[in-house]
Amino acid sequence: MASESDDEFVTLLCTNPNAAEDTETFISTTDIHNWELSAILRCQTVKIQAHRVRLVEQSSYFHGLLSGSFCESNLSCVSIQWNMEVFINVLKCVYGCKVDITSKTFLSLFEAALYFGVESLLLTCKTWFSEASSTKGPGLLEIQVDDLIHIWNFGLEHVASTKLMKCGLANLQMQAISGKFFGDVPYNLLFHCIKHPDLTVYSEMHLADALLVWLTANTERLEPLSKAEDDCTGILNQLRISLLPLWFAAGKRRSCYFTELAEKSMETIFRLLKIPPADSIGIFDDGDLDHLRIRLTEYSKKVNLSGCPQITSVILLLSLLPNSYCVDFMLRKSIRQSLINLERLSANRDQCGSGILHGLPPILSFEGVEEVDISKCPRLHLESTIEIFLKSFPSLRKLRATHLLNFKTTTLHKLMLKCPRISEVDLTIDITPLIPAQVSVISSSPVIVPPLTNKSCFVGNNFLGMASYHSQPSVSNITRLILEGRSDISDTGISNLICRCSKLHSILVCDTSFGINSIQALCSGITSFGPAASDLEKRCSDTLAFKLQTLHIGGCMGVDERSLFDLMSQTQALVSLCLRGTHVVDDALYHFPGSSLEILDISNTMVSGDALAYIVNGNPALKCLNARGCKNLIHQGSNTSGTELSSSYSCRDLYTVLGKKCMLEEIAFGWGFSWLSLLALRPAIMSLRAISVGLGGSLGEDALRLLPTTCPMLESLILCFQVISDAIIINFMRSLRHLQALSLCYCLGDVSTSSFKNSIANLRKLRLERVTPQMTNNDLVVLTQNCASLVEFSLVGCRLLNSDSLRLISQGWPGLISVHLEDCGEVTATGVSYLFNCRALEDILLRHNGPGIPSSFILDAASKMPMLRQLALDLCDACEGDFDIPNDGNRYLLSIVKIARCKFQRSTNIYFQETHRRPVHKDTLVLVWNAQNLNSTVVKERI
Repeated sequence: MASESDDEFVTLLCTNPNAAEDTETFISTTDIHNWELSAILRCQTVKIQAHRVRLVEQSSYFHGLLSGSFCESNLSCVSIQWNMEVFINVLKCVYGCKVDITSKTFLSLFEAALYFGVESLLLTCKTWFSEASSTKGPGLLEIQVDDLIHIWNFGLEHVASTKLMKCGLANLQMQAISGKFFGDVPYNLLFHCIKHPDLTVYSEMHLADALLVWLTANTERLEPLSKAEDDCTGILNQLRISLLPLWFAAGKRRSCYFTELAEKSMETIFRLLKIPPADSIGIFDDGDLDHLRIRLTEYSKKVNLSGCPQITSVILLLSLLPNSYCVDFMLRKSIRQSLINLERLSANRDQCGSGILHGLPPILSFEGVEEVDISKCPRLHLESTIEIFLKSFPSLRKLRATHLLNFKTTTLHKLMLKCPRISEVDLTIDITPLIPAQVSVISSSPVIVPPLTNKSCFVGNNFLGMASYHSQPSVSNITRLILEGRSDISDTGISNLICRCSKLHSILVCDTSFGINSIQALCSGITSFGPAASDLEKRCSDTLAFKLQTLHIGGCMGVDERSLFDLMSQTQALVSLCLRGTHVVDDALYHFPGSSLEILDISNTMVSGDALAYIVNGNPALKCLNARGCKNLIHQGSNTSGTELSSSYSCRDLYTVLGKKCMLEEIAFGWGFSWLSLLALRPAIMSLRAISVGLGGSLGEDALRLLPTTCPMLESLILCFQVISDAIIINFMRSLRHLQALSLCYCLGDVSTSSFKNSIANLRKLRLERVTPQMTNNDLVVLTQNCASLVEFSLVGCRLLNSDSLRLISQGWPGLISVHLEDCGEVTATGVSYLFNCRALEDILLRHNGPGIPSSFILDAASKMPMLRQLALDLCDACEGDFDIPNDGNRYLLSIVKIARCKFQRSTNIYFQETHRRPVHKDTLVLVWNAQNLNSTVVKERI
């Protein structure tokens, strides 16, 4: 390093053709730390006095130029033909100053570092790129796709930098390169990223989706055809098709690029499904196990296995063993023997999972993983899976395990104990149709396992009593708890869980037994500070209710008005509130102290328009509002408590207040909603994504015609009991290019199937119920072509359809996860075998479509459709007069079965008695499996 006393200088002459001023300036590197870059760049010519020796020592370019035998070595002035701003940053690095690098400046600085041979700048660039392309670094997602492409192309032109590019690019998450420029990614770059061991993706489906996007964008570029086929094969063959979700593989059988691989994926998945979980250790007999290894790297933050019924604990464990263990024959033999313990656990789900890793070599730990999704993975042994999480994912904070009936409260308790960092848990299951307020029970079978008493709840190894909130120790860091649909957990059980979660700020328990005890657990701190009114704020601030940000208790009928009033009066910080179908009244809303609401659902309640307008006025950040089914919305509200309010509103002000105060994204209205209401809302709904208009609302043709113009960003449109026409529907199909869900139910008007002859590629859900009675098989074919991406399909009242319709539906939409067909001619008159082509179905309703359904259909559907959870049939369609009911061992994921029965109504005219005999509903048998038992119930209603 040259000393500061060295007085031999050289002048560097830089020019800036884009300078704002035609001026010249002189600066010296002795004052480099005080340079003002903006002032320097305004000059057209800049002369820089620099230390000759410093340049020679720090730059190979200047070393060759100023210290060699060239004639230029004695020059006192050197002209620099380089971008002035970039070169000034090069000099700063030479003199030890900090250089700020961004994705926009990286290439220019890296190229300058290579050209001038400044090793310190090269190292700085490499360090920045490594951090920016790593999901652990502070520069996560800083490199955009267009920057990435430029960096790759630059690397190809400069061999010296290729190694740097290869080391860093593969560390980028696929999410970071799936934007609008993703189609411009060069084939070689894409292929290299996929092959790199550090490729980081959330799931194999995530990778497959990205590749299909790239192939679609590059079809014309991959010329000739043979090269296109080779490139497609080369890229797609890198996918581990054994790990794709069943619904994804089923749906891609119509993809022009993915058809063959999708079929292979389906075959592999069902081959794995035929192997009992306890025998899945046999996969170690296979030669190559890479196709079963979940992609995990040191950069992984999220693991998504949802919708993969083929995943077992053995397959999960395989992905966590070092790859060398699976290659070495002797080690594989040892591992196989050690996993016998896990086999036995998988065979007996009631055994605990402790000690399952005993005898195994150390498994890998991925400290970056914070989120795991195992939803709809019924073959996982949950106890052993928790043990695996404890060892391999020590930083795990979020767990989604929805639609797993075997995830009991005992399992949740063990999760809380063994994975103390867990902060969010989602255990959602399907909502039981046996809602007391909506059904009349005729008979019910005895419960196999006695329900928990009101005094106590057995959770794991602890007997939890109803002690006060503050007397129990905090054993959990859970902040967000989702138990929606978990009717198997009593109110006492929920309240005990709440008491164990002192940091809880979000609780979503819609359609559960959440009741008075649970509210007391949320509000229990109020009793510890005395009754003085002046201390109210202090007393409330000590409760969980005061800190709640999300409260979803829709459908929880165990909450009375008074308890709900007490709870609402303490929820100061709520952002999301769902009170659907509860006993909430105006007083509770008038005493709600919050001002931060963004989501509010008060559908099917007795609240008035006045009270709702009061809430809206105090919560201007409201984005989503659901008020369907609120009959009192058009009536004058009341404040029975007599409390004086700061202001009052009439129901007619509701939409005016919404229009002036809010920027809405989702709305749902019924009673009293009209064209005038929509006009008042217009300023607030320009960015609306979802609208639902139900019974009691009447938009009219003018409003519906202008809806695509008023709300061009709509993704979901639900219209029930509205007057519509072909012109309106055609306008929807042509104008709403972002539409993903369309429901037209029980609407009146002149509607024909010609309305659906426009392509709408993004549509995922379509319900046409009592609106297209003239639909034929030819119309179905057109629908499958124009709405090729459907995953949920419902038809009611299409009586011209016949037995060929099921074939058209299953071939046109093989990836359906939900299909409802009711009163649709002779669709099932000759059988339902074609429906088994839709192997990923989760929800089926077939009623009054022809008596061709065999008695074994429920058993066959459960075994051939491993994701099936809900099934609704009618005995009128049973060709043998009845249906066989599965037991717990052969129901797979099936949790709800509804079988309606009819009786024939006789005509009073004896001469036309046979002609006028028609079936009318009699009752419905409802079978509901939960984590503890099977309930068999007969109700009057048709549900």
